Amino acid sequence: MRNQAVMTALLMAGLAGPAMGESLDLSDWDAVVQAAEGQTVFWHAWGGDARINAFIASVGADLRARYGVGLEHVRLADTADAVTRVISERQAGRDAGGAVDVIWINGANFASMKDQDLLFGPFAEELPNWPLVDTEANPAVLIDFTLPVEGYGSPWAMFQMVFEYDSAAVAEPPRSIAGLRDWTLANPGRFTYPQPPDFLGTSFLKQALYGVVEDPDVLLGPPEDVDYDTLTAPLWAFLDEITPHLWREGRIYPQNEPALGQLLADGEIDIGFAFNPGRASAAIADGELPDTVRTFVFDAGTLANSSYLSIPYNAANKAGALVLANLILDPEIQARAQDPDVLGFQTVLGMDRLDAADRARFDALELGIATLAPDEMGTGLLEPHPGWMTRIAEDWERRYGTGN
Repeated sequence: MRNQAVMTALLMAGLAGPAMGESLDLSDWDAVVQAAEGQTVFWHAWGGDARINAFIASVGADLRARYGVGLEHVRLADTADAVTRVISERQAGRDAGGAVDVIWINGANFASMKDQDLLFGPFAEELPNWPLVDTEANPAVLIDFTLPVEGYGSPWAMFQMVFEYDSAAVAEPPRSIAGLRDWTLANPGRFTYPQPPDFLGTSFLKQALYGVVEDPDVLLGPPEDVDYDTLTAPLWAFLDEITPHLWREGRIYPQNEPALGQLLADGEIDIGFAFNPGRASAAIADGELPDTVRTFVFDAGTLANSSYLSIPYNAANKAGALVLANLILDPEIQARAQDPDVLGFQTVLGMDRLDAADRARFDALELGIATLAPDEMGTGLLEPHPGWMTRIAEDWERRYGTGN
């Protein structure tokens, strides 16, 4: 636990807002809850998936019922839009009463806000439900894309890339980037990936980079620390080879994860991928994917990360935002998110940290026919330094952008 005097000073200085009329001490959680009552929290989160939107709405219903706090889901096409909003407010001198209360964030966007001192905190490790978070089994909840989170984001879901395939069309799915290359060349038009800088599309580039570099550990440092051109040459060679054999010959790309999943659902491709290991099972349950779809991971591992809730430094409703961050760590909410009929997200909680009733919530879940068991997920690869995501997305656009 952080030094309480330091935490109190930080919170007394940072948690006050013009609508509150008082300062709050996070160590007095009852006071935080009292200040939050009647507020409406504006949660800026990706809005491109109906199941996620429905889940956020259900959390809003709980937030209202339990605490008298409203929730507005500001649906984003790109998390960077919320970051830009906060930056613009700072430039305009709006250091309180900001329009963004909470952001679903990770990666380059989190790094950018943290680097520019745009985040409120630290707060995460002071939340009442924080002791339920399994930091030992899931060290990614403390390190976001190689950067220490330091309490400026509260983890709420774990993710790992899984490849989705139609077992009726693919007898033996490829288990490496080299294998995927060979499969794509042998099955033209049956694989593709979202167009960077879409998060999932750029994640595929990072996964491919992991598979072609000699020493993957170099990816944990910034790209400026290495001979970038030499190190990435195998990545561009890989993409040069597969691009003419992609869906639509690589002339156009799906825009995001739902669009990629729709291609798999429509039988236009045979292999797709997602960052949610339970997505395929949830889509099958909803009748959106054929029940022959299954998932697999590469033998050498796939990218893994955690998603966070962060609070901008100038958020108008910090008390409500804190109550939301704590609520979403409630075992009931976490079990709901892990239910494949809802989202199929992996929980950040440790089962050994829960009481019997809350463990039973998770034990009762059926993972779904397409979801790998925990011991089948293999190695979760650490996300590269955020500089890689930005650099390779820009280079991809220059080399393969649909305007070329």
